[in-house]
Amino acid sequence: MTSPSDSPAARYPLADAESLDGDSARVLARVVREHAGRLAASLISLLGDFSAAEDLVQDAVETALRRWPVEGVPERPQAWLYTVARRRGLDVLRRESNYRAKLTQLRWQEPEAADERLRLIFTCCHPALAPAARIALTLRVVCGLSTAQIAAAFMVGEATVAQRITRAKKKIGQANIPYRIPATEELPERLASVLAVIYLLFNEGYLSSTPERAQARDLVEDAEWLAALLANLVPGEPEVAGLLALIRLHRARGAARFDGCGRLVLLADQDRSRWDHQAIEQATALLTRAARAHRRPGPYQLQAAIAACHAEATCFEQTDWAQILVLYDMLAHLAPSPVTRLHRAIAVRRVHGAAAALAQVDALEGDLASYGLWHATRAELLRELGEAEQAHGCDQRALELTVNPAQQALLAERLTWS
Repeated sequence: MTSPSDSPAARYPLADAESLDGDSARVLARVVREHAGRLAASLISLLGDFSAAEDLVQDAVETALRRWPVEGVPERPQAWLYTVARRRGLDVLRRESNYRAKLTQLRWQEPEAADERLRLIFTCCHPALAPAARIALTLRVVCGLSTAQIAAAFMVGEATVAQRITRAKKKIGQANIPYRIPATEELPERLASVLAVIYLLFNEGYLSSTPERAQARDLVEDAEWLAALLANLVPGEPEVAGLLALIRLHRARGAARFDGCGRLVLLADQDRSRWDHQAIEQATALLTRAARAHRRPGPYQLQAAIAACHAEATCFEQTDWAQILVLYDMLAHLAPSPVTRLHRAIAVRRVHGAAAALAQVDALEGDLASYGLWHATRAELLRELGEAEQAHGCDQRALELTVNPAQQALLAERLTWS
């Protein structure tokens, strides 16, 4: 269940879209999902007020709900929403001459034009804000993730995320934090948070944490676009190159990740002839250049290197699991987390066997007992060790904790095996 502060699709009143005809409802939902963050970012850039910008976009969506069934879907629906938001802003803020002057200058920019979101991401990631609050605010306001999606990314409650966002907005207003990309000397203290935002945006798109869809290609494309912009801004930063390579390596497998019915296809079963091997070569070259220039790889480079090991294997059986395990050891040292240790255990299974991996997975129960993938991984290991009944119970619990429809279908299928 989402909270009232969700954004954009969950925040804006799409539940009322039942009043629209089918085509209008689908178009409006798509436009809000793909463009609400861009609309809000452009308005924030001029207003300097997060809540006011979000309210203007919400008013525009409500207007569409009323008018599109009568007038039809406009030829350029995103520009229509932007125009309505601008006019509403003039009505609401007419007495404030500074705002009025700014709003008069607003023009809708097509997606090919300069993207304001990177500038806004750096604004939200100001060091005056607590790290977790920076990332939560940015994911919500700039990237358009809902409170529920952000909570899933952080593995915390929705109320906690909502509080972080509210406090961050107030802090930006109280501290008069400027809306700009910081000077070169200020970049390092914000870069880690900016990278985290793009990484979490990609994760949500790659495998959604909501029941509505299995993946969100628009979010993945946004993440790649922002990572590429960031790479142009700081071309010598190896972790930016690492994140961009990581996204591109995963995207290169996109055509083989789901079957014709939308069911998830695991890595071992994917048709590797459908992978984009040119993209894999280009991403690997980008990663190699970064590694040669900087001999101390960071977490994003290590994750990209793991993805490259998978992508370069001609078949699943040829995967260099020993190298992957070494890379996970390095990653666990630099960025320790229970989820990293869980993924490392999967590599341990391939190198040292299921029993060794199960011991490491069991040690994570205190941290990951409410995480569906922990139960699903444990089920696989138990099944390999001949413990079918225990494996069935773990798959059942994993299904209860999972909302992604493709993952749910896979787990439901496994439950029929025993």
